[in-house]
Amino acid sequence: METNSKTSELNDDPQGKLLYTAQAHTVGGRDGGSSRTSDGRLDVKLTVPGTPGNGTNPEQLFAVGWSSCYFSALQLEAATRKVRFPADASVNAEVDLYLSDKDGYSLKARLYVSLPGVDPEAARAIADGGHLLCPYSKATHGNIKVETILV
Repeated sequence: METNSKTSELNDDPQGKLLYTAQAHTVGGRDGGSSRTSDGRLDVKLTVPGTPGNGTNPEQLFAVGWSSCYFSALQLEAATRKVRFPADASVNAEVDLYLSDKDGYSLKARLYVSLPGVDPEAARAIADGGHLLCPYSKATHGNIKVETILV
Protein backbone atom coordinates (compact mmCIF):
# COMPACT_ATOMS: atom_id res chain seq x y z
CA MET A 1 0.00 0.00 0.00
CA GLU A 2 1.43 3.32 -1.07
CA THR A 3 1.28 6.08 1.53
CA ASN A 4 1.31 9.80 1.10
CA SER A 5 1.85 12.60 3.60
CA LYS A 6 -1.89 12.92 4.23
CA THR A 7 -2.17 9.20 5.03
CA SER A 8 0.91 9.33 7.26
CA GLU A 9 -0.53 12.25 9.21
CA LEU A 10 -3.83 10.44 9.67
CA ASN A 11 -2.07 7.31 10.95
CA ASP A 12 -0.92 9.43 13.88
CA ASP A 13 -4.56 10.22 14.68
CA PRO A 14 -5.52 9.45 18.31
CA GLN A 15 -8.54 7.59 16.89
CA GLY A 16 -6.18 4.84 15.74
CA LYS A 17 -4.59 3.47 12.59
CA LEU A 18 -6.25 4.57 9.37
CA LEU A 19 -7.35 1.50 7.41
CA TYR A 20 -9.15 3.01 4.43
CA THR A 21 -10.58 6.24 3.05
CA ALA A 22 -13.59 6.13 0.73
CA GLN A 23 -13.84 9.01 -1.71
CA ALA A 24 -16.99 9.97 -3.59
CA HIS A 25 -17.90 12.90 -5.81
CA THR A 26 -21.55 13.97 -5.96
CA VAL A 27 -23.25 16.51 -8.21
CA GLY A 28 -26.88 17.50 -8.32
CA GLY A 29 -27.98 15.92 -5.04
CA ARG A 30 -30.84 13.47 -4.65
CA ASP A 31 -33.02 15.09 -7.32
CA GLY A 32 -31.42 13.96 -10.57
CA GLY A 33 -27.83 14.05 -9.41
CA SER A 34 -25.15 11.41 -9.47
CA SER A 35 -22.39 10.05 -7.28
CA ARG A 36 -19.22 8.25 -8.26
CA THR A 37 -16.41 6.82 -6.18
CA SER A 38 -12.85 7.78 -6.98
CA ASP A 39 -12.02 4.22 -8.06
CA GLY A 40 -15.11 4.01 -10.30
CA ARG A 41 -16.47 0.90 -8.58
CA LEU A 42 -19.69 2.70 -7.69
CA ASP A 43 -21.34 5.07 -10.14
CA VAL A 44 -25.00 5.81 -9.39
CA LYS A 45 -27.77 8.10 -10.50
CA LEU A 46 -29.79 9.69 -7.72
CA THR A 47 -33.54 10.16 -7.41
CA VAL A 48 -35.84 11.43 -4.70
CA PRO A 49 -37.23 8.54 -2.59
CA GLY A 50 -40.66 7.43 -3.72
CA THR A 51 -40.48 9.12 -7.12
CA PRO A 52 -40.21 7.45 -10.50
CA GLY A 53 -36.79 7.00 -11.98
CA ASN A 54 -33.99 4.53 -12.27
CA GLY A 55 -31.69 5.98 -9.62
CA THR A 56 -31.08 5.24 -5.98
CA ASN A 57 -31.22 7.57 -2.98
CA PRO A 58 -29.11 8.27 0.11
CA GLU A 59 -31.39 6.21 2.36
CA GLN A 60 -30.95 3.12 0.17
CA LEU A 61 -27.20 3.64 0.06
CA PHE A 62 -27.12 4.03 3.85
CA ALA A 63 -29.15 0.82 4.27
CA VAL A 64 -26.74 -1.09 2.01
CA GLY A 65 -23.66 0.31 3.72
CA TRP A 66 -24.92 -0.25 7.24
CA SER A 67 -26.30 -3.74 6.67
CA SER A 68 -23.09 -4.95 5.01
CA CYS A 69 -20.88 -3.41 7.71
CA TYR A 70 -23.09 -4.81 10.48
CA PHE A 71 -23.07 -8.26 8.82
CA SER A 72 -19.26 -8.28 9.01
CA ALA A 73 -19.44 -7.19 12.66
CA LEU A 74 -21.81 -10.09 13.36
CA GLN A 75 -19.26 -12.49 11.85
CA LEU A 76 -16.51 -11.08 14.08
CA GLU A 77 -18.73 -11.25 17.16
CA ALA A 78 -19.72 -14.84 16.46
CA ALA A 79 -16.05 -15.80 16.04
CA THR A 80 -15.18 -14.10 19.33
CA ARG A 81 -17.95 -16.09 21.03
CA LYS A 82 -16.84 -19.28 19.23
CA VAL A 83 -20.27 -19.66 17.62
CA ARG A 84 -20.45 -21.14 14.11
CA PHE A 85 -21.67 -18.38 11.80
CA PRO A 86 -24.37 -19.75 9.47
CA ALA A 87 -23.60 -19.72 5.74
CA ASP A 88 -27.15 -18.50 5.08
CA ALA A 89 -27.08 -15.64 7.61
CA SER A 90 -28.45 -12.30 6.45
CA VAL A 91 -29.20 -8.73 7.50
CA ASN A 92 -32.10 -6.79 6.02
CA ALA A 93 -32.03 -3.06 6.70
CA GLU A 94 -34.92 -0.63 6.53
CA VAL A 95 -34.13 3.08 6.78
CA ASP A 96 -37.03 5.51 7.17
CA LEU A 97 -36.76 9.18 6.23
CA TYR A 98 -38.96 11.48 8.32
CA LEU A 99 -39.84 15.16 8.14
CA SER A 100 -41.27 16.95 11.16
CA ASP A 101 -42.07 20.58 11.93
CA LYS A 102 -39.97 20.36 15.09
CA ASP A 103 -36.75 18.61 13.97
CA GLY A 104 -36.75 18.78 10.18
CA TYR A 105 -35.41 15.65 8.49
CA SER A 106 -34.44 12.58 10.51
CA LEU A 107 -33.89 8.85 10.14
CA LYS A 108 -35.15 5.72 11.87
CA ALA A 109 -33.91 2.20 11.17
CA ARG A 110 -34.69 -1.46 11.63
CA LEU A 111 -32.14 -4.22 11.18
CA TYR A 112 -33.56 -7.71 10.69
CA VAL A 113 -30.93 -10.31 11.60
CA SER A 114 -31.24 -13.91 10.47
CA LEU A 115 -28.85 -16.40 12.06
CA PRO A 116 -30.41 -19.77 11.20
CA GLY A 117 -29.51 -22.59 13.56
CA VAL A 118 -28.01 -20.30 16.21
CA ASP A 119 -29.51 -20.55 19.69
CA PRO A 120 -31.80 -17.50 20.22
CA GLU A 121 -29.91 -16.35 23.31
CA ALA A 122 -26.56 -16.59 21.49
CA ALA A 123 -28.08 -14.87 18.43
CA ARG A 124 -29.24 -11.94 20.60
CA ALA A 125 -25.78 -11.66 22.18
CA ILE A 126 -24.15 -11.69 18.72
CA ALA A 127 -26.59 -9.07 17.42
CA ASP A 128 -26.00 -6.81 20.42
CA GLY A 129 -22.24 -7.32 20.31
CA GLY A 130 -22.20 -6.57 16.59
CA HIS A 131 -23.45 -3.06 17.31
CA LEU A 132 -20.44 -2.46 19.56
CA LEU A 133 -18.11 -3.37 16.67
CA CYS A 134 -19.87 -1.85 13.65
CA PRO A 135 -18.74 1.72 12.81
CA TYR A 136 -22.20 2.55 11.37
CA SER A 137 -23.87 1.41 14.59
CA LYS A 138 -21.41 3.44 16.63
CA ALA A 139 -22.03 6.52 14.49
CA THR A 140 -25.81 6.28 14.81
CA HIS A 141 -25.94 5.26 18.49
CA GLY A 142 -28.04 7.80 20.37
CA ASN A 143 -28.68 9.78 17.19
CA ILE A 144 -31.48 7.78 15.58
CA LYS A 145 -33.94 5.17 16.77
CA VAL A 146 -32.66 1.71 15.79
CA GLU A 147 -34.49 -1.55 16.31
CA THR A 148 -32.65 -4.87 15.93
CA ILE A 149 -35.03 -7.73 15.24
CA LEU A 150 -34.01 -11.40 15.19
CA VAL A 151 -35.87 -13.35 12.51
